[in-house]
Amino acid sequence: MGIVLNQSLKNTIITYIGFGIGAINTIYLYPVFLGATYYALSNYLVSSANVIMPLFAIGMQNTLVKYYSQYKTEKERSEFLSFTVLFPLLLCIPLVLISLFFYDDITSFLSKENPVVKTFVWLIPFIALCMAYFEIFYAWARVHMHSVFGNFIKEVGLRLLFLGALIAVYLKWITVVEFTYLTAGIYLLALLVTMFYAFYIKKPVFQFSIPENVKGIMEYSFYIILSGSVANLLLDGDKMILNQYMKIENIAYYSVATYIALVISVPSRAMHQIVYPITAKLMHENKHDELNDLYKKTSINLQMVGGFVMLCIFVNIDQLYELVPKEYAGGIMVVFMIGLSKYFDLILGNNNAIIFNSKYYRMVLFLGLMLVFLTISLNMFFIPRYGIIGSAFATLLSITLYSIAKLLFVVKRMHLYPFTNQTLYSIGITFVIFLLFYFWKFPFHPIIAIGMKSVLVTILYVYVNYKFVISPEINQALNVVFKKLKIQK
Repeated sequence: MGIVLNQSLKNTIITYIGFGIGAINTIYLYPVFLGATYYALSNYLVSSANVIMPLFAIGMQNTLVKYYSQYKTEKERSEFLSFTVLFPLLLCIPLVLISLFFYDDITSFLSKENPVVKTFVWLIPFIALCMAYFEIFYAWARVHMHSVFGNFIKEVGLRLLFLGALIAVYLKWITVVEFTYLTAGIYLLALLVTMFYAFYIKKPVFQFSIPENVKGIMEYSFYIILSGSVANLLLDGDKMILNQYMKIENIAYYSVATYIALVISVPSRAMHQIVYPITAKLMHENKHDELNDLYKKTSINLQMVGGFVMLCIFVNIDQLYELVPKEYAGGIMVVFMIGLSKYFDLILGNNNAIIFNSKYYRMVLFLGLMLVFLTISLNMFFIPRYGIIGSAFATLLSITLYSIAKLLFVVKRMHLYPFTNQTLYSIGITFVIFLLFYFWKFPFHPIIAIGMKSVLVTILYVYVNYKFVISPEINQALNVVFKKLKIQK
């Protein structure tokens, strides 16, 4: 776990810095500087692009990680890298032509409830293409065990650029309409920087040659497109559906709540950047016991870290919402529901990486179709009745059922188990500390109250988990910290 902990720690720190910047943008700057309408519009464009991004990437970002280590010679690896970069371009052409042919119909459908969307619909495929190639070049770096820089661009760089753009709006250097167009430019810049970094790590020798195992690659990529679409639909599909039923401002209220809840999934995002290629290697070498051990370690480590983040959010959520405009306060229940769904997904460890890199990856198709049906149908049922809270409940229900299905599949078919007794202990510790602190209100300014309560939660949570040795790996990391700080255990 050495390289995993090393790069995961760096990625976690980077990701949290990015989320900190994003929190400033999301909770304050977007609502105040852009207003609910254009904040919701920019969020809708990015979310829609994220949903269709797997179609433009053709699953190559995951295919690259799975197959790269299987090529033995430098020539084979170079040819494979070229294929993963060039092949999606060929398939993007018909997608663009279809979009142009049906452009009027698409724009009319998407802007039915909110006419402001119509002018900007063409930005969705452009942003999606930038996102797709960013992920491909990021995977290029990851297979060479360089995950930190790409993660920095994705989590910190993008948010810093958006912070600068928001300040430009405040200073009246650009208008809110120009900010919307600039959103696409920022994603293009992130793509170009990541591309040149990937080329710096491994100089490309482009040659369009078809790999010998192209049939297996294309079959795998097809299923990854489906699974990627499913994952992104879970993350952003609800905002697309909200646009069809409610005024666009509700997307802004919903986005603030979901962003707060998404902080819980940061440890998972950080660890998976490096765990994914390691999982692929262990599965390729048929090291079942080592894989099972990695499965358990990622599960409990993510549960501990994610549980701490969830605690800090849940016990402070009322004070946090005192800092945002009053019309956003209806999103508190959304935070709880989305947060719980992320926590449950978190404790499954590297479950996704195991399925995607196994011979059973086709199962993703069936599970994905089930999830798509659930997500769309539940959102269509609950949104008209309960608004954004209905959408959050639909997401909670969909993710929970989807996660249970994936867990049972890995356990039954592959005989890999993520949970131990420590899993139950960790859940119990988290729940008890939540009850101790949620109803304890500090009579101070919200920021001071949040800071004080977070410090107390941190001390108690770390102490109890350390004494019960919930995670030996995290205890070892804490021992190093204690030794440097000269703290007696």
